[in-house]
Amino acid sequence: MSSQPSEAPLSPFPPVPTEAADRARLAELDARHVWHPFTQAATAPTPVPIVSGKGARLYTADGRELLDLVSSWWVNLHGHCHPAVARAIAEQAGRLEHAIFADFSHAPGVRLAARLAAMLPAGLSRVFYSDNGSTAVEVALKMAHQFWRNQGKEKTVYVGFEGGYHGDTVGAMSAGRASGFFAAWERMLFPVEVAPVPATWDGDPDAESREAEALAALERILERNRGKVAAVVIEPLVQGAGGMRMCRPSFLAGLAERVRAADALLVFDEVMTGFGRTGANFACQKAGVTPDVICLSKGITAGFLPLSVTVASERIYEAFLGPDVATAFLHGHSYTANPLGCAAGLASMDLLEAPECRARITGIEAVHRERLPRLAALPGVIRPRLCGTIAAVDVTRPGAEAADYAAPAGPLMKKALLARGLLLRPLGNVLYLLPPYCVTDDELHRAYDAMEDVVRDLAAGRLA
Repeated sequence: MSSQPSEAPLSPFPPVPTEAADRARLAELDARHVWHPFTQAATAPTPVPIVSGKGARLYTADGRELLDLVSSWWVNLHGHCHPAVARAIAEQAGRLEHAIFADFSHAPGVRLAARLAAMLPAGLSRVFYSDNGSTAVEVALKMAHQFWRNQGKEKTVYVGFEGGYHGDTVGAMSAGRASGFFAAWERMLFPVEVAPVPATWDGDPDAESREAEALAALERILERNRGKVAAVVIEPLVQGAGGMRMCRPSFLAGLAERVRAADALLVFDEVMTGFGRTGANFACQKAGVTPDVICLSKGITAGFLPLSVTVASERIYEAFLGPDVATAFLHGHSYTANPLGCAAGLASMDLLEAPECRARITGIEAVHRERLPRLAALPGVIRPRLCGTIAAVDVTRPGAEAADYAAPAGPLMKKALLARGLLLRPLGNVLYLLPPYCVTDDELHRAYDAMEDVVRDLAAGRLA
């Protein structure tokens, strides 16, 4: 089954412009009633209305075509409105749209859990459903806390990492408190120990020494909290929102060794890195490290529906078994294991495991390897890095922080690239690509050509 559909149309809404009066009316209603995420409404430009999608493209209400090179916030794996996923959802909707998952079960939920367990490293076998990346992490944090408590151990210390981002619920924010995103809610967060991440890039001469320093710092944290650490939570290989900061597999191997020696749980947040983004199905496989718990979302339904899972080892699951409800994991969501989302997940995994998709993942990485050095050679571009289908550079002065969200370069580059028909959202001064797997080599080369032009314009002061 191909990850790049050839048949058309892929959307029930053809990519035709809507009438100017309709666009104006919708814009008026949007401004009056909608509260957009991660947006300062007082200064933000009018949102771009999208009417349809096909493959790697989105179509706007005024007839423009945008190449979606960030997979619509990292969720889209195989392209917009992929017919195989749409068909699976439609067929499931005709049988069962939803049913309570406490005391009941259904085939899509069972089959997706079994499929995930087979795809993940051996030992990760128990699938707990929720609905987004934040809740998947929240579940993992609660699971770790009660796992130890059910054994009569009060382990309440969590360890996160500098630049780590795990979502926007309170527990997830606490784990990612060092990301710099959550100052407004600081008093709501519980304390978390923060360890350094040895972020690295192509040609980094200090990667090994920085890695050793980071592991030594982690050892000090674990020793200072001996017998108290419930879990260590990290985004493996790539920190997403923190600026596409990348670490080496050897760091994760050293991390796992120290966490296990401290008798704590290792939690991998693969909400962004899962389902092929790093080249392997999961970053943990690429790193050769099996965590105790893994959190998955975003690409799980190919970008169609909200769904997430927290997958734990059998050892963790068994700690919640007992003669009464006191030891049970009393957590759940109204739409837990929604059958439509599970059907989308099964269809997406069919596509992911097809030879055509594996070839495109390899092809995307090959284009990155060809073009990234050329982009990195431009004035003001530093720290080129890539991991599978993810490529990034910093457009900044040497010595600056890798992800400066206040950097004026970000909005300038975003606006200039949008004008060229490219949907890219720089993370401050970090310019990155994270495309759907259906993107063609020609489309990627077009993106790199445009990024080079925009970076040159920025360096020359031609962007306003």
